Amino acid sequence: MKWKLRKCPRDKIYTMKDICPICGNKTVITSPPRFSPEDKYVKYRIELKKGIKLNC
Repeated sequence: MKWKLRKCPRDKIYTMKDICPICGNKTVITSPPRFSPEDKYVKYRIELKKGIKLNC
């Protein structure tokens, strides 16, 4: 059930809810997306992460 585990970025607590029960902020998913060698969007994730425009 790791795909359901979420974390509050403010309180640093783990929960399974979309909203933190303590502060009311939105929670984020803790696990990375699944890897696929046929990934169509890897170029865009690299651009977003590094902040550079790739000419692939």
